[in-house]
Amino acid sequence: MDGVGSFGAGRTGSNTDPISFAKQPQTILRALSWIFSLVVFASIVNEGYVNLGSQRLHCVFNKNADACNYGVFVGLVGLLACSFFFLLDYKFSSISSVKDRKKAVMLEIGFSGFWTFLYFVSFCFLANQWSQTTPDELPLNQGADAARAAIAFSFFSIITWAGLTVRAVQKYLLGTDMSLFTTEHMDGAAPTQPYPSGSPGGVTAETTEAYQSPPFTENNAAPTYQVPIY
Repeated sequence: MDGVGSFGAGRTGSNTDPISFAKQPQTILRALSWIFSLVVFASIVNEGYVNLGSQRLHCVFNKNADACNYGVFVGLVGLLACSFFFLLDYKFSSISSVKDRKKAVMLEIGFSGFWTFLYFVSFCFLANQWSQTTPDELPLNQGADAARAAIAFSFFSIITWAGLTVRAVQKYLLGTDMSLFTTEHMDGAAPTQPYPSGSPGGVTAETTEAYQSPPFTENNAAPTYQVPIY
């Protein structure tokens, strides 16, 4: 177990190798989630609103402002969350307390699972509103590419965030399996085990056999009776 600490990280205080960190599956999924969130956010903000001959901008998703607002919210918060957890992953080995590591992993499990669900809602919501959008509402097909990009990358985000949730659960299970090692064996003391009887260092119990003469033996002759002489 050398070089391995609690919750899937290195020993406390160990330095993180940037190259090894970049090659980890969790880091790759995190980077993809960051890119997908950026695409969803930027697509709606830049081309998700069109002007239909008036000063008021309308959302390309069936003129439903809630659809655009929801997509912007999920993409922006997902983008910021990826940045936060990316930094947390890099600094995870420097966290000295096992309890703090456990809290960090549980936070990641909860947020990643919840954001997977929100991206699933985003995909269904945006796809439904886009299917109800008529060509008359988008002259010259304005914002169509941005709408399709937001829908597609919302779907891709479901996969990456679900993968991050699975990785966080695996990290949590690894931490619970190693909790005994980190709490009892990290102090340098070997676990105590009872010594078997008769082994070196053990306490041998003195056994005494109770002596009991057999009831009928040749040595135990019956006493003879002597007649007195008068």
